[in-house]
Amino acid sequence: MRLVHLSDLHLGFRQYQRLTPIGANQREADVALTFRRVVDRVIALGPDLILIAGDVFHTVRPPNPAILHAFQQFNRLADGLPGVPIVVVAGNHDLPRASETGCILRLFEQERLYVADFEARRLSFPALGVSVLAVPDVPGGRPELTPDPAARHNVLLIHGEVEGVIPQRAAVTDRATYEITKDELRAPQWSYVALGHYHVHREVAPNAYYSGSIDYTSANAWGELAEEREAGLPGKGFVEFDLDTGAHIFHPLPPSRVLADLPPFTGRGMTGAELDAAIRGAVDGCPGGIDDKIVRLVVRDVARHIVNDLDHQALREFKRRAFHFQLELLRPDTRSLRGEGGSGHPQSLADFVRERLRSRQLTPGVDRDQLVARVFEYLDQATAAELAAAGEAEG
Repeated sequence: MRLVHLSDLHLGFRQYQRLTPIGANQREADVALTFRRVVDRVIALGPDLILIAGDVFHTVRPPNPAILHAFQQFNRLADGLPGVPIVVVAGNHDLPRASETGCILRLFEQERLYVADFEARRLSFPALGVSVLAVPDVPGGRPELTPDPAARHNVLLIHGEVEGVIPQRAAVTDRATYEITKDELRAPQWSYVALGHYHVHREVAPNAYYSGSIDYTSANAWGELAEEREAGLPGKGFVEFDLDTGAHIFHPLPPSRVLADLPPFTGRGMTGAELDAAIRGAVDGCPGGIDDKIVRLVVRDVARHIVNDLDHQALREFKRRAFHFQLELLRPDTRSLRGEGGSGHPQSLADFVRERLRSRQLTPGVDRDQLVARVFEYLDQATAAELAAAGEAEG
């Protein structure tokens, strides 16, 4: 009796200003392609049960192409695996603040595809000998997390934060509504616990896992890369679990868009020409090159006057070649901020601002994702203007 557990699809996620030939956001298209590849892999595996642990969409009101893509891929799953139940719970990105508004996931419910949005559902599949308690990420009125004594196998499918599991830097940028203590979870009473919300694959107990997201769709992507390196993970993916044997397999997924976090270094004591050479050396040392990748390079201890001496034409060329080239030049007085972006990487001002925007209380009616996008759009414009001015002064 094998199940597949995936989570945090974040369809409709948009980032940067690159567009496809038909005018769609390229990162949105990347994430859609990743989900299509997931569906291909799941159909090839042929499991008996499919669990999706929340955040199917990146926003409560996703763009129409994301909705259409979700319909198409769920239909492919249903057609490719006839008779296999698919159970979906809503995550914090899927659910509106008011239940009167409605959750878009309910539109996808059909024969063999079950959705739990504003309240928990216990679903019984007698032919499989399985009972699934599906718990969405809703505030208040949490159900008692108890198995069905009549079922041979009991599975808990839940979106939320397990106490003491998610690193602070990840929890700050995107808080779930549902917080669960390990005493509440009581993993040993379940055959399997499928968790969603945390974007890095992690074991909570031998039979309880966060599957992680399928792509890099959070405000803390660089931190996720560092966590994956530290844990020895190959990247994103999904879980296959055998309820009879307890065998756990993590299936890695090749990213639709490679993220390359170049080794950081210090620019202390370097002239502009020396720093130019060091930056070019870091870029040239990127395995496979930087072309069409999302690239970050952090350089510490760079004096302001040295920034003006850099070869801005070369920097523009790096930006042209990469899908996105993020050069973070940290001043000598920069200190590591709370919530580092990974080993050896002091958290940048941009990451710090992003965390604050993600965690602060907003005026009702303000869309958080649009606010974050607009703030960084203005920051990008200001940075571009500063670089352009520096280039004109150099010329």
